[in-house]
Amino acid sequence: MINWIELTELQQLEKIKEESENQAILIFKHSTRCSISSMAKNRLERAWNIAETSVKPYYLDLISFREVSNAIAEQFDVEHQSPQVLLIKKGKSIYDASHNMIAVSDIEGLVA
Repeated sequence: MINWIELTELQQLEKIKEESENQAILIFKHSTRCSISSMAKNRLERAWNIAETSVKPYYLDLISFREVSNAIAEQFDVEHQSPQVLLIKKGKSIYDASHNMIAVSDIEGLVA
């Protein structure tokens, strides 16, 4: 199970950058209007086996918080996709994947 932290405010992005100095941060950008996004989220949650001490997971409803989604793309220099995961370490995105390319095993390999 993933204990998501809701990402709803631009100010949280600075906190994420700070937190990523000591712990990997996962951002999941989810479109609540897209069945593919729902499928990717469910697949990620079912396969999740990474300890909270290794990765801090944030969840973004990009339909409700489009401004935050746009800021993520800009600040982490990643083209916007939906669904999309980003793995943040030391203030930078070290991994991003979208749609069916989202894999817990890839994330796990980068935080081990």
